[in-house]
Amino acid sequence: MPVVDRLREDFRLPAAHWVTYIATYFLIGTVMNQAGQWLEIARFVFWWQVITVYVLYMVPISVLLRKLPWWQQYLYGLFPMGLLEFGGYALHSSYAYPHNILARLFSEQNFSLAMALFFAAYFPLLNTLVAQLHRLLSRPAEPELAGTIEQPTEFTGSTTS
Repeated sequence: MPVVDRLREDFRLPAAHWVTYIATYFLIGTVMNQAGQWLEIARFVFWWQVITVYVLYMVPISVLLRKLPWWQQYLYGLFPMGLLEFGGYALHSSYAYPHNILARLFSEQNFSLAMALFFAAYFPLLNTLVAQLHRLLSRPAEPELAGTIEQPTEFTGSTTS
């Protein structure tokens, strides 16, 4: 199968599934950016980077990896996350707080490596979360109960003695 056909097939998802991916990644990205600022570990320089990184970069990668076993999702996710972390700090579009806890724990030279190793786990974790959310949200409505509940039958005998 040619690569273009395979990509087209992998990206073919119902709109509701895409919305679940986008909303999940956007919310997680926003929370993680806020947590990074609060813990003074790292942050995006601009607020809109949550959209470009989590939605426009990570969602398509996640969709491509979703059918693989969790460990392959993690391993294949390391390369794009490594490029993202390297590029973000090299271009100064991501800011690492000086002397943050990760830099103290792993050294400043290993900070972006630690970040790439951590964030690559998002692919299997968030693919699992999105699959569960999608299954929960796209569950068909319950059948109309009014028509299926039988009326109680009348008792002909007395229950008192």
